[in-house]
Amino acid sequence: MDGAKPTETVAGAKGPIGVWRKIPGIEGLHVDAPMLTKPSPDIASLIAKRRPGYTLDAPFYLSREIYDLDLEVIFGRHWIFVGVEPDVPEPGDYIALELGANSVIIIRDDDMQVRAFHNVCRHRGSRLVNDAQGSVGKLVCPYHQWTYDLDGSLLHAEHMTSGFDRKCHSLKPVHLRSLAGLLFVCFADEPPSDFDEMQRTMEPYIAPHAVRDCKVAFAADLIEEGNWKLTIENNRECYHCASNHPELTISLFEYGFGFAPEELDEDRRQALAHYENIVAGFEQTWNAEGLPWQEIDHLDGRPTGFRTQRLAIDQAGESQTMDTTVASKKLLGALKTKRLGGLSFWTQPNSWHHFMSDHVVTFAVFPLSPERTLLRTKWLVHKDAVEGIDYDLKKLTEVWQMTNEQDGTLVGYTQCGVRSRAYEPGPYSPYTEGLVDKFCNWYIKRISAHLPQPR
Repeated sequence: MDGAKPTETVAGAKGPIGVWRKIPGIEGLHVDAPMLTKPSPDIASLIAKRRPGYTLDAPFYLSREIYDLDLEVIFGRHWIFVGVEPDVPEPGDYIALELGANSVIIIRDDDMQVRAFHNVCRHRGSRLVNDAQGSVGKLVCPYHQWTYDLDGSLLHAEHMTSGFDRKCHSLKPVHLRSLAGLLFVCFADEPPSDFDEMQRTMEPYIAPHAVRDCKVAFAADLIEEGNWKLTIENNRECYHCASNHPELTISLFEYGFGFAPEELDEDRRQALAHYENIVAGFEQTWNAEGLPWQEIDHLDGRPTGFRTQRLAIDQAGESQTMDTTVASKKLLGALKTKRLGGLSFWTQPNSWHHFMSDHVVTFAVFPLSPERTLLRTKWLVHKDAVEGIDYDLKKLTEVWQMTNEQDGTLVGYTQCGVRSRAYEPGPYSPYTEGLVDKFCNWYIKRISAHLPQPR
């Protein structure tokens, strides 16, 4: 996903992953005016003066040097969410992903194991696959036809010497972990070891939704005209939800993400009491169904940051749809109850997910350039659900399609603002933006941990 030519990169993509849409109106906000030449930012000084509880300094959203550091440190040395096991349901099915200079193939082998390899031929370095998604019998380099098995071993290489050892030229693996069907990769030689703790904690929460027994019903890619950190920051709060997301807030309560108690008028106090009453009822249901629901928050303080919470859904309480009822009649896994609210799961640095009784929505964020970001969204339903019979695609996708575009517009507005000489870091609300501050704290700590230390 090199930011230089994202449109051309996707033009050749095949399958549902190659669906690209741009945000209407945002292109007109960015005027390519001449910019003053600025010296490279002193990253260590910017980190040292970062004020907790405030937004980041402008160079963190604008600087090419910091963007390159983000790719190297944040996306190169941490666990990155890249997809789901249903992306590759059969042997030979693969998805390919680019992050900066790195390209990775995630493929299912003949033993049904999901593997990840660098998308680099061991002969002269050619890319092996150039489509975002596909299916192959073997991995064949288009340049000189070196042929690899689905487990990465080199099977065929013509015109090499008698002493050539194919076993020494297998594809180079990339670290891959599956968390209940959610796929994460790490390009580092030694990935963070705390993934195991996240897996132990989260498996009981996610397992009832049976991600591995789902299929991808729809996938959509959206280019946001802003730095990737602004996309994540926007996701980590719902301060903006009531005034910007009329579709989402039909089902979602803004009170679940914090509020200022001293500012509640009588109408809001009644709304809060209604919310608390619904939450109490859901907690009884979750306990009866054996579903863990307690909030767990480790967004800050560890390399593999994460948070989870099972949230109430308003009205029918079944799903994040326009009428709050299920979008698919075929429930996930062994679930029998439709009205289960929604489980939310956030990971640092690049994902969030919503799990309901009938479907799952996953979101992945990938940097394209200092001021452009790809948001990839996938909707999963039971693998045996039939479109038009068990689920309606419009009902399944419309809330988050509209919400994503609304958020993309907000990200674009903010990117325009941080370019201005008038921009300076502003304060977060302690009631509604605590998770944004935790993301920024996590980010600063992770960058700091990998910067050269002064002698």
